[in-house]
Order: sequence, then C-alpha cells, then structure tokens
Amino acid sequence: MATLIRSLAVATVMAMLALPAMAQSATAPDRLGIPGPITFDDKAFVLSWSSQPSTTYFKQEYLPAGQTGNTYTEMFLVEALLGNVRPIDSAGAQVKMIQQRQQTDKVANFSILQNEQTGEVLLDFVLSDLQANPIIVEWNAYRYVPLEGAEGVALYAISRRGYGEDGAKALLQGLGAIRDSHMQELGSSDLPPVKVAP
Repeated sequence: MATLIRSLAVATVMAMLALPAMAQSATAPDRLGIPGPITFDDKAFVLSWSSQPSTTYFKQEYLPAGQTGNTYTEMFLVEALLGNVRPIDSAGAQVKMIQQRQQTDKVANFSILQNEQTGEVLLDFVLSDLQANPIIVEWNAYRYVPLEGAEGVALYAISRRGYGEDGAKALLQGLGAIRDSHMQELGSSDLPPVKVAP
C-alpha cells in the first residue's frame, strides 16, 4: 500500500495520458522497439503515432488500415513508464480516474484482475462523452506488465469506440460478444517486449 501511495503521483500522470491521442503523425518514429505491425483479433495494427511526453514516459498508437486517430473504431496502444512503479500502481491510478469520472459519466465502469505471481494486471473499462457531437462511447482493455530489463511498467491495450447514438449502442450491445475473447487474447498473447532506448 505504501508503494501504491508513493507511486500514485507518477502513475496518475500515466493514467491521465493513457487515453488515446487525438493527433496522428504520417511518419511516427518507433520509440519502444515495436515498429509493428501488431496482430490482434486477426487484424494488423500499424504504427500511426508516437510521443514522449516526458523523459520517462513513452506512447505509441497502432491502427488498422483506413482508420485515423481522430475517428478510429479500433486502436492498439503500447506505452512505457520508467521508474519505481509497478503494474498495480499504474492500474490503481487509472481506476481512481475512472471512479472520479463515474460522478459525471453514467456509462463509466471497470473490472480489474491481478496476477499475483507475475505482477501483471488486466483492467477493462468503459467511458463516454455524451456531450460530444457525435457522442462517443469507448471500451478499453489494458494489460500492465513489469518492464523487462528496466524498472517500470509497460502497457499493452486495445481500444474500441462507437460514435453517435447508433455507434454507441452497437458498441455497448456488442461488448458481450467480444469482451471475453479480447481480454483472453490480450492477457495470454506473447506480445513484443518494450525496449526503451537509453
């Protein structure tokens, strides 16, 4: 618990920045040693955007062909946070953000699982922006893992969005058909290791 509190400030920054970016670069540099494509749900996700918001935090977004960061319906994300932080710390910060959001977002909800042996954490959650035009509903599944060869956390995530009344309803109604399989694939896949350049 002490480690969670000690790391919460750093992890909160990661959690707040963990939502998919709304910008996209035509020539996204690979900052994490994962140039892609990444295959998930039998689809190829190609590196479309990357960022280094701080000296210890790295983000990369991958999209299927034909999709953009502003209007994606499916996105794969890989992130890394260096330092004295564990998967449960980062996941805990994200849960805190979701719990705060539940005060104003009636759709917001989450589920979390921790593997005590590996230290990995699986978190899935739903958020919405009902004030947007069109409205947006977003489901995310996050897999937090300890970094290999360095102190810190890697995040692998799948994000799905529905836009407008029909798209939001279709996403929420379809979650039952995809949630378990996506969580199983994300949690058990041998994903490429994150390699942050010194």
